[in-house]
Amino acid sequence: MQKRKLGIIEIWNLSFGFLGIQMGFALQNANASRILQNFGADVHQLSWFWIIAPLMGLIVQPIVGHYSDKTWTKLGRRRPYFLIGALLASVGLILMPQADIFIAFLPALWVGAGMLMIMDASFNIAMEPFRALVADNLPSEQRTLGFSVQTVIIGIGAVIGSFLPYILSNFFEVSNKAPEGSVPDHLVYSFIIGALILIGSILVTVFTTEEYSPEEMKAIEATKSKKIDQIQIEEKESKLIDIFSDFAKMPETMKQLSWVQFFSWFGLFGMWVFTTPAIAQHFYSLPPSDSSSIAYNEAGDWVGVLFGIYNFVSVFVALSLPKIAQHIGRKRTHAFALAIGGVSLVSVYFMPNQDWLILSMIGIGVAWASILAMPYAILAGAINPKKMGVYMGIFNFFIVIPQIINALIGGPLVKYLYGNQAIFALVTAGVSFLLAAILVVKVKDEDDKNLENNEITI
Repeated sequence: MQKRKLGIIEIWNLSFGFLGIQMGFALQNANASRILQNFGADVHQLSWFWIIAPLMGLIVQPIVGHYSDKTWTKLGRRRPYFLIGALLASVGLILMPQADIFIAFLPALWVGAGMLMIMDASFNIAMEPFRALVADNLPSEQRTLGFSVQTVIIGIGAVIGSFLPYILSNFFEVSNKAPEGSVPDHLVYSFIIGALILIGSILVTVFTTEEYSPEEMKAIEATKSKKIDQIQIEEKESKLIDIFSDFAKMPETMKQLSWVQFFSWFGLFGMWVFTTPAIAQHFYSLPPSDSSSIAYNEAGDWVGVLFGIYNFVSVFVALSLPKIAQHIGRKRTHAFALAIGGVSLVSVYFMPNQDWLILSMIGIGVAWASILAMPYAILAGAINPKKMGVYMGIFNFFIVIPQIINALIGGPLVKYLYGNQAIFALVTAGVSFLLAAILVVKVKDEDDKNLENNEITI
C-alpha cells in the first residue's frame, strides 16, 4: 500500500485550518506588545511577558505530538487536537484585549498576560498536529508542495490578521483611541473577528480531510521498507516518557536543522516583540515611556500593516518555493531566503522614514515563507512515519528554546546595552538570520535527490 497523491484542492483543505490559526497568531504578534503596554508594561518588560509563548510550546507540543501519534477517534488522529486548540484559542483572543473588564479581581496586565498564555498554549495544541497531518497524508514527492501550500494559507491568514485593525480604523471608522489603561475598539473587534474565523477555518479541515488509519499507516510503512516482520517485531507500546529517549535518538538531519531553527527563531522573536516600540521610537520620535498617545497607536497600526506586507509577500514566495527548490535544492533555497531576510532586518535601522520599511518587509517575507516550509519539508524525509507526531513536537524545542533565551535576555539588552532603543533589537535579529543562513550549509537533506550527498556553498 502506498499513499495516494492528492489534488490541489485536497492539499488546500488539508491545511485550511491554518488560515484561522495564523490570523490569530498575526493579531497576537502585531498587537500583543502594545496591548500589554496599554495595560502598563514597560518596554524592557515586554520580552518577559512574551516568554509565555515559547514556554507553552516547549511543554505542549511534544506532549500533543506523542498523544496524537497514539490517538484514533471518529475524527481521526490529528483533527481532535487542532479542533480543541481552536476553541481554547478563540477564548484567549476574545478576552485578551478586554482584560480590563476583570480589573475588579486582578490587574488588567496580569489578566492580559494570562490570556496570552491561553492563546499560546492553544495555538501550540493546534499547530503541531497540522504539521504532522501534512506529513501523514502526503507522499514524499508532494511534501514540499504540501508545506508550501500550508505556507500560502498561513500567509493569507496573517495578512488578514495584520491588516484588520488598520482596516477597521481607516475604512470602517472604528475608534483607534482609548482611555489610558484600556485597548482601542478597533483592536477588540479585530480579535473577536479573528476568533470566529479561527473556529470556522478549522471546521473546514475537520470535515473535508480524511486521515489514514493506524492499520493503513502500518501497511504503508511495511510496503516502503519491505520488512513487514521486522516492523512488527520492533513495534512496542510507546509511553510519554519515551519523548526523552526519542530526543536522544533524533535523526542527524534533525540535529543539523536544530541550529538553523535556533537562530531563525531567535531573530523572529526579537522582531515580533520589539518592532512596535522600535518603529515608535526610531521613526515617530516617541520616548520609550509613551505607550498610549495617538502617535503611538498610529505607529502600532503601521506595524500591523508592515507585518501584513511581509506575510503577503510570503504567500507568493511560498508558491514559487517548490520550483526553486527543484532547480537549486532545498538547502540552497533556504540559505538564500534567510540571508535576504537578515539583510532586510538590518536595513530597518538605515531606512529614511517609515514608508521605506515596506522594502525591508519584502525581504523579511522571503525568509518567513522559507522558514515555514523548508525545514519541515527537509525534516519529514528523515523521520520514521510512526514517530512523525512526536518528532514534529520535539522539533519545536528548537523553535521555543531560542525564544525563551531571547525573552530572558532581550529586555535587559534593550534596557542596559541599547539604552532603551528597541531598534537595535531588530538589528540583532537580522544578524541572527544571517547566522542561520550559514548553518544551512551542513544540513543533510535525505529526500533532496538533486543535491544528495553534496554540500552547498553560499
